[in-house]
Order: sequence, then C-alpha cells, then structure tokens
Amino acid sequence: MAAPTGKGKKAATKPDLATIGGLVLAFGGIVGGLILEGGQIGDISQVTAAIIVLGGTFGAVMISVPLRVLGGAMKRAGNVVLERTIDSGAVVEEIIEFATKARKHGLVSLESDADSASDPFLAKALNLAVDGTDIQELRKMMELDMQQDEHHVEAEAKVFEAAGGYAPTIGIIGAVMGLIQVMKNLADIEKVGHGIAVSFVATVYGVGVANILFLPMANKMKARGQQRIHLKELMLEGVVGIVEGLNPKLIRSKLEAYTASHGSKQKKAAARPQAVQAGKEAA
Repeated sequence: MAAPTGKGKKAATKPDLATIGGLVLAFGGIVGGLILEGGQIGDISQVTAAIIVLGGTFGAVMISVPLRVLGGAMKRAGNVVLERTIDSGAVVEEIIEFATKARKHGLVSLESDADSASDPFLAKALNLAVDGTDIQELRKMMELDMQQDEHHVEAEAKVFEAAGGYAPTIGIIGAVMGLIQVMKNLADIEKVGHGIAVSFVATVYGVGVANILFLPMANKMKARGQQRIHLKELMLEGVVGIVEGLNPKLIRSKLEAYTASHGSKQKKAAARPQAVQAGKEAA
C-alpha cells in the first residue's frame, strides 16, 4: 500500500471577509453618519488625540502584561485579518489513510510516515502511538498539549481585552487635558476651539478603538483558538481509534459524526450574544 499522502498538509491562508467587512461597515457607518450630519473627516482627524489614546493605551498594556505574552499577542493579531485553516475533511481523510495502513501492516508501519503528517499535533500523537504509549497516557499527554495551547490563546487575547478596557479611560484623560488647555486660554478663541476639539475627539478615539478594534480582536482570537482545539480533539480521537485497532470505516463514521455535531453546535452558538463562551461549550 502507498504511504499516506497527507492530504491536509497545506493550510489555506486567505483574508477573513467577516473581519474586513466588519471594519469597513463600522468605520463607514461612523464616518458616513458624521458626513450626513454635515461634518467633515477633518473634524475627527486629531493627531494629538490619537497620540494620547494609542500611546497611553499601549503603555498601560505593556505595564500590565509580560513582554513574552505581548509579543505573542502581536503575532497572533495578524490571524484576525488573515484566516489560516486546515480543512477538517482533509484531516479526516489523512487519518483514515493512516488507519488503513496500520490495520493492514500493523501500527509500527506508521513509523516512517508519522513525521510527514499535515499537523505537528497529529505527528506527535502518531509518534507516541508508534512508540507503544498506553492509550490513557497518550490521551493525557495530548490533552495537556491542548490545555497549554488554549492557555496561550487566552493569555494573548487578554492583552487586547486589557487594551479595550484602558482605551476609553485614556480617552477621558485626553478630554480632561484638552479642557485644561481650554481653561488656560479662554482669551484666545482659536486655542479654545482646538482644545475642545482634542478633548472630544480623544474620547471618540478611546471608545472607538476599544469597541471596534481591541475587544472584537480578542473575541476573534478566542474563537479561532477554539476552532484549533476542536481540530486537535478530532486528531486525537482519530489516533486513539487507530491504536485501538478500529475499522477505518468506523473511525471515519466517528470523526464525521464528531465534526457534524460540532458544526451544529457552532451554528446554535452563533445566535447567542456570547458566541465565544458558547463556542467553548460546543468544543
């Protein structure tokens, strides 16, 4: 029999249309509303306000989280706009190929193929299986891997949750600073107008970036993390089935039912206000 081909090897990277569309709709709605009210984009273009809000927010975040976690969060932020996914159907087919070979030639026959698996998690689980690791011990080790992955995602998502909490408050600080300038220059109407503009715009920036960028980014990162955990659970169940010597058809039926069940729960969760928390239950 030919060696497993690793059909799920290449992960597709594509723009996340939901994120891009949401950003366009959010900013377009705000700017469009401003224009409809007779305003201009220049009315909310205040470099000073942006420096106060963004500088103050990121400074507060750097104080509150370890640098390693901050670096990981910045790297993971790219996944909010670019979606990198592995087709779960392709992963199922790959697992079935491994199961078929193991059933015909024995589990040891997978030794030369395990490292070529489409995913490092799957490769690790297969190597443990080939090494003769007890099923319960194998499950514990791989579940620990999933817990660590979930912990990292949660910690990195909290970076943006923290930013979403600090930004509105920093915006208020910017507003107060603008009002201080107003009080100092009551005799100069031009400076009074500039100070008031900075104060109001700083508040808009603080509330805006918190609710349009930071908090949604944290939620998207958590949702992506749950999708990744689900895929790992599917891989683990497949490898356990191989170790148990189950018929490949039975393994396929089990994994496909598992995938269908998860998809159904995700649809129900999407209808709830707290979609991310519901996703955890579904996983």
